[in-house]
Amino acid sequence: MGHPLRIESVELPDPGPTDVVVRQFASGVCLTQIHEMHTPRTSDVVLGHEATGKVVAVGSEVSHVSPGDRVYVTWLPRGVQPPDRRPAPAQITQGDGTPAVSQGIFTWADHTIADEMFIVPMPDDAPDDVTAIVGCAVMTGAGAVMNTAGVTAGSSVAVFGVGGVGCSALSAAKALGADPIIAVDLNQEKLDFALRHGATIGVNASDCDPVAQIHDLTPQEGLDFMGMSCSGVDFAFDCIGAETTLGQVVLSLRKKRWASDERAKAVLVGIPMSVPAVDIADMLLHEKQLTGSIGGTCHPERDFPIFMDWYRRGDLDLDGLVTQRFALDEINEAVDALENGRITGRSILVFD
Repeated sequence: MGHPLRIESVELPDPGPTDVVVRQFASGVCLTQIHEMHTPRTSDVVLGHEATGKVVAVGSEVSHVSPGDRVYVTWLPRGVQPPDRRPAPAQITQGDGTPAVSQGIFTWADHTIADEMFIVPMPDDAPDDVTAIVGCAVMTGAGAVMNTAGVTAGSSVAVFGVGGVGCSALSAAKALGADPIIAVDLNQEKLDFALRHGATIGVNASDCDPVAQIHDLTPQEGLDFMGMSCSGVDFAFDCIGAETTLGQVVLSLRKKRWASDERAKAVLVGIPMSVPAVDIADMLLHEKQLTGSIGGTCHPERDFPIFMDWYRRGDLDLDGLVTQRFALDEINEAVDALENGRITGRSILVFD
């Protein structure tokens, strides 16, 4: 990163025909922005991609929200869009006349401007602050379980990495009736936290082989292709993206029973920073599936109401998932806390 983040005062442009201007309530602080900060760039950038706020202005072609409406700001299109409907990344002009651009939207700001496809209406009973994490952390973790994997009641699930995204995945597995739900992490404090957010079992990978432990916890009837006993989970989620964990999630999957049509599935949710090692022979022998998940394969207008239903009935504890709050002028402290593993769930910026 090299230099601390700067807070600049700028004037947002008037909204174009499909733009929405939002005065923000709160924004999530996501590890994706840490990756952005460490990525080489040719101009200044504006950061953040999940928030809540109130609409203050709309363009002439915007019809699904109006000034005064409370909304989510997210980074996936709210629904299916025409292939050529792809707005340019948001850009602002700084006081010295130089541009600052984003990868798509920006939310580490008290006001933002975004294309209407990234603005989703909020229900009247939704709180202003903790719902800021729905636009990425919840969408990414819970959506991977619900949409990408298609977890069903009675399925066995393992989630590797139980920060904000991982605990959202655990919460979705609970809401969908999975059992057992195994949380895997190196940090016992996070594992204890995960047990409050849907996990039924915690596996501390710092003092055991997590793959072996998962197989011990999930015996299955029947024999595999080689006549060996079967075990493993139906679905495994890598919410870290490390070289080691992706190999582990595949190996933790259930072995395929002889002459069955069963297929166990691993889902890559975290952003990989290196080329992972995967046991291809194991995947072949047991016909295991490995797939990626971007934003939980979500359509926000369809899926956010489902997540809020889970919140109302207690399966998705947004209040508990948000473990720390920062003011905008504390953004460098927020980034440092996240980068150095001091955030148990998810932190947010709260604006006046």
